[in-house]
Amino acid sequence: MRSGRQSALCVLALAAGLAAGAAPPALAHHGWAWTEDEPFELTGTIEEIYVGNPHVTLQVRTAEGVWHVDLAPLARSLRAGFDENAAEIGEAVTCIGFRSRDPSTLSMKAARVIVGGNTYDVYPARVPGH
Repeated sequence: MRSGRQSALCVLALAAGLAAGAAPPALAHHGWAWTEDEPFELTGTIEEIYVGNPHVTLQVRTAEGVWHVDLAPLARSLRAGFDENAAEIGEAVTCIGFRSRDPSTLSMKAARVIVGGNTYDVYPARVPGH
């Protein structure tokens, strides 16, 4: 029979193991390895905006379909000025960054977002030409 302390340690160990098992896919998505090396520019209309953790995202409609656009993590996007008032559904947007290495996936990671006459450099060091 286990003591209360041993049971608590078992539960903690199980939770840590589950968290460790879930971490690699999440971390892989947040890096840059899934993107091409050459800069990419996408222009379309915003269909959906998410300003929250783990990172800010946009759904952008183009002639090709609806693109999923990852911006930076929430804190970095907010520092760049991209908050819940930065853009609205239906607005034209240009995203400059790097598209997915998988050509069948309409997905990219933006370094710069231009909307409503404002420019948001969420990854300034990765903006082409900087």
